[in-house]
Amino acid sequence: MNLLALDTCDARGSVSVLRDDEVLQTVEHDTSDDYSIWLLPAIDRALQASGLAFADIDVYVAASGPGSFTGVRVGLTTVKAWAEITGKPVVGVSRLEALATLAAPAGEFVAAFTNAQRKQVFGALYRRDGGRLYRIGEEAVIAPDAFLTWAEENSSGANVGWISTDPEMLTETEAWAARQKEGAARPVNSAANSRVPQHQGIEVESASPFLSPAIGKLGYHFATLKVFTDPLRLDANYVRRSDAEVSWVDRQERASKTAG
Repeated sequence: MNLLALDTCDARGSVSVLRDDEVLQTVEHDTSDDYSIWLLPAIDRALQASGLAFADIDVYVAASGPGSFTGVRVGLTTVKAWAEITGKPVVGVSRLEALATLAAPAGEFVAAFTNAQRKQVFGALYRRDGGRLYRIGEEAVIAPDAFLTWAEENSSGANVGWISTDPEMLTETEAWAARQKEGAARPVNSAANSRVPQHQGIEVESASPFLSPAIGKLGYHFATLKVFTDPLRLDANYVRRSDAEVSWVDRQERASKTAG
């Protein structure tokens, strides 16, 4: 199975070509060019370097967010157009879930987050079970310290593994420093505290921000299970509304109050 994976969710995007779960080639968005300019030439370079033609691709995989409004829309619109023309299947995957698959295989829970700008993160918590990840609650855009508290409260008291493309968003907060001190004050090997989160020595794993390889591998997993996404229903998960949408809603609300 040949797959083409796209990640245009933030400025650090990438495209990858895979054969099954083996990454053949990745091209990183290491320029200031808009995705509308960069994407198709990058795909062409990745295909040529892989020794494949576009017609050889069996499945299109796209990150459906969370991320920037324009970036996510470019990637999804592209694969939707391909699916309509070629009739080949599409898999839409969460960028955060793809990130979570890169976490060290230890512990019952993994919390994944990326920089959402405005001093916030896109974050999600997952529970491992039988080699699969099950999301706890919804993906969120949230302040880093609030995400730390939320993940702890929703992890059933178990230790949480952390992974991020931007670990400093959490590790440089006062809340994280305070948790590290709390962990140092606890008897780490105490049976009585075995279900209490232990922060001593725990780090946030740092992952490459170029996530199309992980997105492609997760897409391959879903494709083998025949879990495809209807292109007509493939929608972006922005989590946070775009500035334009927020501004429009605010104007509508003000106009409504004025009319009243």
